[in-house]
Amino acid sequence: MSRILRVTSLDDAEFDDYTRLTDVALRKKLEPERGMFIAESQTVLERALSANIEPRSILVSERWLPQVEPLVAGYDIPVYVGDESLLESITGFHLHRGALAAMHRPRLPDVASLIRGHRLVVIIDGVVDHTNVGAIFRSVAGLGADAVLVTEASADPLYRRSVRVSMGTVLQVPWTRIASLADARDTLHEEGFEITGLALVDGAQDLDAYRPTSPVALVLGSEGHGLGRAALRVCDAAVVIPMMHGVDSLNVAAASAVATWSVRNSMRGQAGGSP
Repeated sequence: MSRILRVTSLDDAEFDDYTRLTDVALRKKLEPERGMFIAESQTVLERALSANIEPRSILVSERWLPQVEPLVAGYDIPVYVGDESLLESITGFHLHRGALAAMHRPRLPDVASLIRGHRLVVIIDGVVDHTNVGAIFRSVAGLGADAVLVTEASADPLYRRSVRVSMGTVLQVPWTRIASLADARDTLHEEGFEITGLALVDGAQDLDAYRPTSPVALVLGSEGHGLGRAALRVCDAAVVIPMMHGVDSLNVAAASAVATWSVRNSMRGQAGGSP
């Protein structure tokens, strides 16, 4: 059973998992080293637990305890409870969502087992903003991608801001890390995927005319220059979102939603059913 520990002083408990949460550079290093990540809000905590991710501890304000306590009643973990000003002094920000949970990082699957039998995979390559990574996950989850691959050059999907912006969908959509797009190319081809880059380049096909006849790995590039030359050399095809009024491109998170929706519907039309 969880242990309720009321905190009245910073000396009352060990808060290493929760301190300096606003220091991005520090947390990007510490959280993977400790094999943990932070789930913020009751909704995200519920989704993490539903995905069978094990909690390490909970930090919660007094008024949110009645909602949070039943969720973790079956776990032998500390639940630290304190007033909101004290918790803010620990974390560096106001817990307006009521609760934080330190969670164990799930073991990531290998690429082949993740993508096998699927029809639409999204690859995030070099997207470094945590907000964009979280928004991409939320878009592809809601619009029907089967899985996500994230290159080492991209931001951590389990960083607190990514998890929060995604509304916890990073804990629902199957995903794993890859070193680079080139590193995953052979596996993608062996599993029957066409690697299609979303890129503003000569020869790219308009997305609304794209009609794939095989499973698709849709590649999204960085916020600045998009897909790099090395990634484009790996791609079997390139597509572009037709734009109007002199606008040349969308933010990568917005583009992920448009492209996922379009490819999924194209594949449904080709297959006569959902991908």
